[in-house]
Amino acid sequence: MRIVIATGGTGGHIYPALSLADTLLEDKENEVLFIGSSSRMEAKEIPEKGYEFKGINVLSASGGLANKVKSSFSLVKSTNECIKILKEYKPDIVIGFGNYISVPVILAAKKLKIKTLIHEQNSVAGKANILLSKFVDGIIGSYNENLEQFNNSKTRILGNPRASEAYKTVKDYKVFEELGLDKNKKLVLIVMGSLGSHSVNQVLEEYCDLVKNINYQVLIVTGKKQFEDFKFKGNDYIKVVSYIDGLKVMVLADLVVMRSGATTCAEVSALGKASITIPSPYVPNNHQYINAKTLEKLNSTIVIEESNLTSQLLNETIEKLMNDDKLREEMSNNALRAGKVNASEDIVKWIKDLVK
Repeated sequence: MRIVIATGGTGGHIYPALSLADTLLEDKENEVLFIGSSSRMEAKEIPEKGYEFKGINVLSASGGLANKVKSSFSLVKSTNECIKILKEYKPDIVIGFGNYISVPVILAAKKLKIKTLIHEQNSVAGKANILLSKFVDGIIGSYNENLEQFNNSKTRILGNPRASEAYKTVKDYKVFEELGLDKNKKLVLIVMGSLGSHSVNQVLEEYCDLVKNINYQVLIVTGKKQFEDFKFKGNDYIKVVSYIDGLKVMVLADLVVMRSGATTCAEVSALGKASITIPSPYVPNNHQYINAKTLEKLNSTIVIEESNLTSQLLNETIEKLMNDDKLREEMSNNALRAGKVNASEDIVKWIKDLVK
């Protein structure tokens, strides 16, 4: 079976797509080709994982009228480019993982009468997937809320493939040694996405000054671009780093303080981690807030909106959870119930059914 996956823009779109591709390639008869933007992070990340990648040029439709006109011309050109790629590759199915980069690829597949699927990672569907949902053969949702946004007859809530990868992550305490952590102490992991957050980091600097005589340890991940500007450099209780291999550390954490992007939410749920979520207010459709509130309804997270975030509130919330093992365990169990740990395998089954 030959599969084309269209993805790009951010890790939230790219990493679930890579997780699905890894599962697909467990069957040696399958082949996977990725299509994404030639100028964004996928052009580097995907080939580094050993996958064949074709880069295309397409402009986002966001912005003013002039940009929308340019985007329309770009869409026609990139769709024709994708038609050429698909004719050469001859895939059995094309899968889009959201973001505007998926639009020309799915439209090209539709024109060539190739089977199509789209995957929605968030509780609030993005514009690209809402548009494409009218044309595709199937829609994979990650949250029950997606059933309200798409045609129910062709939508299945199968979850985020990243959850499957997270669930398989093995605990390895060598990571603690590498980061200078104590494997005999509980760990609070604070990470605001792969890029970090300047606004939250300012609060974290103040939080570091409040931490005294705790019986656990804290690992703060600033983001690569923010590390040099982060004033607090660590002490006996707190370690500060620019970047980590997320799953390898998250699987060892007792509490995760995080943004609420779809992929991170899928990971903490699959790993059964109690969490504190600080949704980014800078994303379309406020989807991080809605993702976080979905987890909050399950009693697996405590939500702190960034507008309400202070160092004192953060410290009090962390202290409350780290000093109550029973509460953390309850939140952990609730998170596990939300984690669709067979997401990749279930999606592969549906792909096979569609291709038959």
